[in-house]
Amino acid sequence: MRVSINTVQALVLAGTAFADLGVSPARVNQPSDPGSSFNIEKIVTTPEIVPKPDVVLLVDVTGSMNDTIENIKTNLHSVISTVSDAQPNAQFAVASFGDLADPNGFDVVQELTDDDITLQNAVNSLRADHGGDEAEDWINALYLLSTGAISFRTGGSRIIVLIGDAPSHDPSGGHTLAGATGALTAGNIRVIGVNVGRLDRDGQATVVTSATGGMIIGSAADEVSEAIVSGLKNLDVTVKPDVVSCDGGLSVEFEPTEILVSSGSTVAFAETAKVAEDAVQGAAVSCSVRFLLNGAPGGAAFVQNVTVPVNKLGCFTCDPRPGKNLCHITTSCAPTPFGTMCLTRPGYKADGAADDDIKVQWRIMWAGVPGHEHRVAVKPGITANTLCDSRNNGRDVCKEVAVAKCLPVNKLETADGMHNGDQKVINDGEL
Repeated sequence: MRVSINTVQALVLAGTAFADLGVSPARVNQPSDPGSSFNIEKIVTTPEIVPKPDVVLLVDVTGSMNDTIENIKTNLHSVISTVSDAQPNAQFAVASFGDLADPNGFDVVQELTDDDITLQNAVNSLRADHGGDEAEDWINALYLLSTGAISFRTGGSRIIVLIGDAPSHDPSGGHTLAGATGALTAGNIRVIGVNVGRLDRDGQATVVTSATGGMIIGSAADEVSEAIVSGLKNLDVTVKPDVVSCDGGLSVEFEPTEILVSSGSTVAFAETAKVAEDAVQGAAVSCSVRFLLNGAPGGAAFVQNVTVPVNKLGCFTCDPRPGKNLCHITTSCAPTPFGTMCLTRPGYKADGAADDDIKVQWRIMWAGVPGHEHRVAVKPGITANTLCDSRNNGRDVCKEVAVAKCLPVNKLETADGMHNGDQKVINDGEL
């Protein structure tokens, strides 16, 4: 992609939209029923500078580059400050190239560092000299930088800013344009071409920047520092949700699964949270999701948490103690394998409630206790004077009432969390 410095600046300003950096909403708390789902519009605002940038300034040091090099020397601190303000863990390196026939064919002047003074000294040491024919040897420099000449950090955003005014020999130092481009893509390194003359005369810079997800910026010699910053602010970034963990009973999905945008842009994902049918009622389940930027974690601002208090669908318990018992007089607060519940009289069900509304009434299946499949429990306070369907007899009495998936308890709960010694679970033949 080829743009002018002014166009890049306009794109960056348009992309920021004054949104807060990171994911919004970062926290979601939504009570839901087992077996249900809900949607969340997830907004992610990307940083202007890609995260954990490792930036190599690769500078042409042949004779025609004197004014450009002086501009970099004068404005390096501003470049570093702008990038570091956006990404405090940014590091820079300095490398130079010329014509391999000259002494300044290629050199790593300074390895990656975040030390301003060290970097300034490295840039100050650059001298524009030599150069015979127009073409230089930056293809060789790109190949060497992508194959070990620079020790890039693991998980960093690897960027080479190629600053020059002439095309490259091809092959260069025994390396072809295709070979250098392949090495760059294999190393996940992007190239920004700052063209202060005829860098892309033969289309070589277009090939490299297009293949690596970079760009070419046209610049005058006295604007090259601005061009460097503008290029770093307009790199593509892939935003991808990554589910770090989910409690049993909850899952989250995203559509789309990833989005490619210019850095500084705001993107939207449709998130769907699904509560499992067998999610523990009354419990809270959570998922943690981080949003990756070019495959790397974006930091705390790009982490979201979804918490779902799972609604109780039936299985409401009661407290049998005097003054605590809220069961209606048409029911009894009696112990069951699932806790003390407001049980109806045999053959009765809740008044005015749908048979499948297990938030009001439900049947409970007592494993190993035959004869109680018909027992109906209701939410505390619900009246139960309605006879069950007469077409259901024997063990099928009240069969029309839905069965709730209640969890058995080892001990029947009371207000202080202890088992009442004078209570027992109803057994076969007992009411």
